[in-house]
Amino acid sequence: MANKIQIAMKKKTIVIFMIMSMMSSAIFTACNLSNAQKGGAIGAGTGAAIGGVIGAQSKNTAVGAIIGAAVGGTAGALIGNYMDKQAAELEKDLENAKIERIGEGIKITFDSGILFKVDSYVLSEASKSNLGDLSRTLQKYDDTNILVEGHTDSTGTDEHNKTLSVQRANSVADFLKSYGVTGSRITTNGYGEDQPVADNKTTEGRQQNRRVDIAIFANKKLQKAAERGELSTIN
Repeated sequence: MANKIQIAMKKKTIVIFMIMSMMSSAIFTACNLSNAQKGGAIGAGTGAAIGGVIGAQSKNTAVGAIIGAAVGGTAGALIGNYMDKQAAELEKDLENAKIERIGEGIKITFDSGILFKVDSYVLSEASKSNLGDLSRTLQKYDDTNILVEGHTDSTGTDEHNKTLSVQRANSVADFLKSYGVTGSRITTNGYGEDQPVADNKTTEGRQQNRRVDIAIFANKKLQKAAERGELSTIN
C-alpha cells in the first residue's frame, strides 16, 4: 500500500508540473483575481486538456470533470460568478460537507460515515436533511451537470469496495432524484479504494478515504448562455 501512495503522489506531482506548463501565462494573469475571473483567464481549449490530464494521471476524476468542462474566456468568468453564488449558498446550508470552488465548478465532499453506517449503502436519517438542502440548491441552479462518486478505504477486497462505492454513489443520486433533481443531469460512478486522498495505514486516513464526492459543472445550455452574455437571464 505504501508503494501505491508513493506512486499516487508522484503522479500528482507530474500533473501539477504539466498544469503549470500549460497554464503559466493564465496563472500569472489570474493570480490576484476572484474564482470567477480565474475561470475566465483559462483559454477555452485548455480546460478540456487539463481535465483529461487530471482524470487520467492523478485519478482525481471529480476535479478532472470540472476542469474538463471549462470554457474559459469571458464566458468562463460568467459561469464562475454563477458558481460563486451557488457555492455561497451551499456553504451556508450544508453541514458536515466540504465545499470547494474549482475553476468553473464546485466540488462537494461528504465523509461517508455521515451518510452511511459501516459497510452499508442505506442513507442514514441524519444525512437526509443535508441532502435535502443540497437538492433544493441544485434545483435552483438547474443548468448544471452533476457527477456523484463513491470512494472507500482499502479495508476489504477490491471487488467488495468497488461494489460498495457504486452502491453508495447510486444511493445519493437516487435520493437527489427523489427530491426533484432531474435524473438526466446526474452521472454516478464508484472507484472503491483506487482514489485515496490520505494514507490508508492510519485510522484518520481511512476515514478521509471513505467519502462521496460530488462535482457540479456547467451544462451545454449554461455554457451557450454564458457565451452569448445572457447568463443573468438563467438564474
